[in-house]
Amino acid sequence: MKSKQRLSDIKTMSEDQLNDEVLKLKKEQFNLRFQRATGQLENTSRVRVVRRDIARAKTIAAQKRTEKQG
Repeated sequence: MKSKQRLSDIKTMSEDQLNDEVLKLKKEQFNLRFQRATGQLENTSRVRVVRRDIARAKTIAAQKRTEKQG
């Protein structure tokens, strides 16, 4: 349920907003990896969720680019 809400939010974003979102998620991913390496990571499933959110945002951005071109 939560991912469907997230997907609808991502679909409504512009390309610039999507790029900002990917950047924000990459920073979060870095912080999560750092926490895992130091043994401070509590919610290990968050790593997977963030990775999939990055892929989702990049996919939607690519689709928007191809729509704009064609």
